[in-house]
Amino acid sequence: MNDVKSARTSSKGAARKPKMNQIPLGILLFAGLIALGLWLAGVNEKMVFYLVTGVCFGFILQRSRFCFTAACRDPLLTKSTSLTRAVLIAFAVATVGFTAVKYGAAEGALDMTGVNALSLATAIGAFLFGIGMVIAGGCASGTLMRIGEGFTMQLLALVFFIIGSLLADSHKAFWTTNFHDKGTKIFLPNVLGMGYLWAAVLQLVFIAVLYFVAEWYENKKIGGNK
Repeated sequence: MNDVKSARTSSKGAARKPKMNQIPLGILLFAGLIALGLWLAGVNEKMVFYLVTGVCFGFILQRSRFCFTAACRDPLLTKSTSLTRAVLIAFAVATVGFTAVKYGAAEGALDMTGVNALSLATAIGAFLFGIGMVIAGGCASGTLMRIGEGFTMQLLALVFFIIGSLLADSHKAFWTTNFHDKGTKIFLPNVLGMGYLWAAVLQLVFIAVLYFVAEWYENKKIGGNK
């Protein structure tokens, strides 16, 4: 019996492929990024900032596995809402930041509302984009992150993502004239007549409610099955 177990163990060990040492590749990549940054500094100093920001965002996305598709899909498939709550936290942080920026712009008599009109085209486009994200296995950020990891399916998705964006941009005038300009613009501070502060508070309360609902849902679905 022991001989059989040892034979199985040895066969499993022999079937495993040895892991490749990625440290030399990491050092080579880091050196390449430094060389690229030095070259960009001679062309345009702003490009160095863009490079550093992109690398940092890519590292955060890869380590956190942040993906809007998974945030909407996981509660139904795996009953996990960890990414859903992460997205809600990101929304909360963005709410505070954008409120400060928009309030400062309003005080300086600058128009920075940046509100897009809601229309039937927006709803249809969002629905189609959501289907595409699920089929492709990731949103725009998740697709870029997985391409860096070597997933070929996401590379194919990126190609058609670019093609679709170019086609949409070529028809932008049609959609703007027939749908965007005829849609309804909803800007919370103006609609409520409460100003920026209370509009931000209301949005943060709504996000907090969604966060606790997501946490309750996970505890009920996963915790109840233990």
